[in-house]
Amino acid sequence: MPNDATMLSRILTLEVARVTEAAAVACHDLIGRGDEKEADQAAVDAMRRALNNLMIQGTVVIGEGERDEAPMLFIGEKVGTGEGPKVDIALDPLEGTTLCAKAMPNSIATIAVAEGGSLLHAPDVYMEKIAVGPGLPPGIVDLDADPIENIHALAKAKNVDPKDITACILDRPRHAEIIEKVRSTGASIRLISDGDVAGVIHTTDASTG
Repeated sequence: MPNDATMLSRILTLEVARVTEAAAVACHDLIGRGDEKEADQAAVDAMRRALNNLMIQGTVVIGEGERDEAPMLFIGEKVGTGEGPKVDIALDPLEGTTLCAKAMPNSIATIAVAEGGSLLHAPDVYMEKIAVGPGLPPGIVDLDADPIENIHALAKAKNVDPKDITACILDRPRHAEIIEKVRSTGASIRLISDGDVAGVIHTTDASTG
């Protein structure tokens, strides 16, 4: 019989890919229909069904929906068949509900699975996030550092001027100070209306700046 590590390795590949696929496919007919909650509900229902078919003892430790009373897999919810490895799950069945409802790019189904007890149990609150692309020294940017410091540190590490850096920032009033500071360095900003997870993924593409 496979041990927990082997089982978890399999779950983190094909099985989890199928879970996100199920959520994404469930939203297909609702793209551009203008109903965010219906699309979100379809994704949540599909992801829950797919997760409950997996041979895991899963616990949702990070989810979405509490802030705006949207459909959700709730924090603490148990998923899976109840057999197999114990795992923690962080997920958002439809990240970018507005994007989906408006038929705009970058709405995605997201999930992370890890060994039980290894993921932070976090409430559904806004969090500060920062990400850079590959090939850079660890710790080159820091959430506790001023945005100006981060831009200059990144430019130095990439051996470019700050004006050659493009920062992707969620367009929200709470980010006004960050936006002002980043622009003061000469760096460009790509403002996005929703879908910050997709923004993080785009940092892996060297052509995005």
